[in-house]
Amino acid sequence: MSRLGRNYWKWWSASVVANLGDGLSAVAIPWLATAVTRDPMQIALVTFATKIPWLLFALPAGVISDRLDRRKLVAAMDVLRFAVMFAFSWVVLFWQADLATPDEVAAGTAELPSDGAVLLALLYAMAFLLGTAEVLRDNTAQTLLPSIVPKNRLETANGRMWGAEIVANNFVGPPLAGLLLGLAFALPFFVNAGTFAIAAALVFALTGQFAPKGKTTSGRIAWRAEIGEGVRWLWRHQLLRSLAILLGATNLLTTAATAVYVLFAQEVLGLDATAFGLLMSGVAIGAVLGSVLADRVATRIGHGPSLFVSLAGLTLGLLAIGLASSPVVVWVVFLTQGFLVVLWNVITVSLRQTIIPDHLLGRVNSVYRFFAWGAISLGTLLGGALVAAGETMLSREWSLRVPYLIAAALHVALFVYALPRLGSAQIDAARRQASTAEASVDS
Repeated sequence: MSRLGRNYWKWWSASVVANLGDGLSAVAIPWLATAVTRDPMQIALVTFATKIPWLLFALPAGVISDRLDRRKLVAAMDVLRFAVMFAFSWVVLFWQADLATPDEVAAGTAELPSDGAVLLALLYAMAFLLGTAEVLRDNTAQTLLPSIVPKNRLETANGRMWGAEIVANNFVGPPLAGLLLGLAFALPFFVNAGTFAIAAALVFALTGQFAPKGKTTSGRIAWRAEIGEGVRWLWRHQLLRSLAILLGATNLLTTAATAVYVLFAQEVLGLDATAFGLLMSGVAIGAVLGSVLADRVATRIGHGPSLFVSLAGLTLGLLAIGLASSPVVVWVVFLTQGFLVVLWNVITVSLRQTIIPDHLLGRVNSVYRFFAWGAISLGTLLGGALVAAGETMLSREWSLRVPYLIAAALHVALFVYALPRLGSAQIDAARRQASTAEASVDS
């Protein structure tokens, strides 16, 4: 434990606790939505409300995280998320008596509340506010880690943290949410609020200096100029530009496929709330394996081949889910994808944290995540629209399957795009160039 330091484990604990809350909401929020409406487009809009802030605020968030104390920013956003979720918990409690039970929702026998439009509007507002706080929180969080551990320990530190985060997010959180929903619809929302409060306290407990280093900018914010500096740096860096485009396209397609996954689980796989939560454990187990083995796999077969394996595996996984009717098959796919997503993230995030200058890390990271997470908001709308359009020509079951099959087919084109751009030679060259630039600045 001492090799990564006491601060790292405080940060690790804060991230894990916050992700436990995210795991609760990953089941509780869509399940609440299906108790109010069965319209796939309206359900997709819940995810859209959470992710659209990445398109609206990601670039300004990068400017802010390159100017202010990053520890205080992260903690403040966790406090804000606590306040939003705690307030919404009381909203759900107020409506609780009018909502069908989770079992009735899963069985399709739920009677929708007559005033459900009001609750749905409040759900959209809550999701948007949480998403807005998440933009600044998560963008700043990735710039904070290089101030906590040395650069040569970043892959190990990221791997350990993401593995634990995904266990909390996908293994512990979702099944726990299913159990809590069975007791009371509002209960997982109250517990989620508590996790944000604990995370904020742990981040406030970090010791040291967490202001940006190097050529920091002070005074009045020149939004256009400062955002432009981050955009130009990323766009001129061929490797990171290619990674940003690939991740954005992958997230767009994957989110389109999974936008109404809760309906796929209920109507195609026949799952109740508890089983829906347990299904996500496959992702968690795969992520744990990835967190332990990712740096070893990358070292053994090379960083470039590891990224290609991740892309290929995600493509095959989407195809398999689109054709599957067995929860067991989907669970195995989730396990594989959990491993591959962590493998991709350990390599690419550690690479960004290594080669981007610290004084630009927030802005360049925000541009990168603008592509990656902004695409998720568009993907949710696309997915909901595909299902709605599919129902005019296909059965309900096949309209829920089609987004997976389309996403798998288009992923093949992404793999072809990646072939000449993501080799180990390009990655090694980018690391050497960054090391040379840093040495010249230090001298």
